[in-house]
Amino acid sequence: MKRLVLPLLTAAALWFLMFNPWISMPLDFWTMMTLSGCILLMMALLIDPHWLADVKVSWKGFFTGIALALVLWGIFWVGDKVATWMFPFARPQVDTIYSMKESQNEWVIGALLLFIIGPAEEIFWRGFVQRNISKRWTANVGFVATLLVYGLVHLWKFNFMLIMAAFVCGLVWGLAYRLWPKQLFALIVSHAVWDTLVFVVWPI
Repeated sequence: MKRLVLPLLTAAALWFLMFNPWISMPLDFWTMMTLSGCILLMMALLIDPHWLADVKVSWKGFFTGIALALVLWGIFWVGDKVATWMFPFARPQVDTIYSMKESQNEWVIGALLLFIIGPAEEIFWRGFVQRNISKRWTANVGFVATLLVYGLVHLWKFNFMLIMAAFVCGLVWGLAYRLWPKQLFALIVSHAVWDTLVFVVWPI
């Protein structure tokens, strides 16, 4: 477990710098997000590259990932309607999340999400963190522990809808990895495609 301490502390620190309202960073959010993804990906590669064996590239995995991304987008579409109906604060908080892409080139954001941010996050959280916790204890412990940490690192934005979104995504991708740990490629595709869909192609 010692191999996880530094990466998890690094992830918590990076998410704090990206989302907290008290520190003004010299880099914009998307540059920070891309840099954070690259840092975590490099740590996963250097500390325990055995997750690479679970990245089995195939057309089946590719289309499975796209299908899962579309299902997840549908879950969020329904969830947005329900949350907006139930909670007056829901839509303004969602709009706050989308405001992070204002004055930015959407093509650039889409490319970063699709090719760097989405894949790097999935490799780190499922391929590295969940995999190692599952090896140390059990697959169920790995799933629950990773879900909690993945959701809680988004706490610094103090945005209930963002935190809930992180928990829903962590639940879907984490459960899929719990059930099919050898299908990491499909989850990488799903994360990358979902990010791009929800932020650029079909915002909710």
